[in-house]
Amino acid sequence: MPHPDLEPADTRILTALQEDGRLTNQDLADKVGLSTSPCWRRVRKLEEDGVIQGYKAVLDRRRLGLGVLAFIRVKIDSHSEAEAEAFSNEVLRLEEVVACYSIAGDADFLLQVVATDLDAYAQFAMATVRRLPRIKEMQTTFVLKEIKPLRSLPVELAAP
Repeated sequence: MPHPDLEPADTRILTALQEDGRLTNQDLADKVGLSTSPCWRRVRKLEEDGVIQGYKAVLDRRRLGLGVLAFIRVKIDSHSEAEAEAFSNEVLRLEEVVACYSIAGDADFLLQVVATDLDAYAQFAMATVRRLPRIKEMQTTFVLKEIKPLRSLPVELAAP
């Protein structure tokens, strides 16, 4: 659902900040065609409204030694809210899981996982993931090549 108050200037600001979150307010204002005070007010409003949730560095997982990227599809025994919540709470504690989604279809959850190598992944999958509460089935898909990893959102699609 599009943000009801998102104006073209906001879209330009969000696009610019996704490209470079370290822009100074002056550089951002210049880039999006605003003066510094209105630009700063718009950024603050986007932060207060939760549209901008924070600022982060984008890291290269391979240069960090995390050579394996995998997705694990998980089915759990029960579809009760309590069981799903228990599973979710356990997943939140796992550093190897960099993203987790509750999904529709033939599985209940999709976990995005990183590991240093296949042996480390196998150890994590067998000793940790298989022991999570109420797991009925899990299936791993290994990423061979990242074609378009998530770097930014298409802000233009949200604009009125």
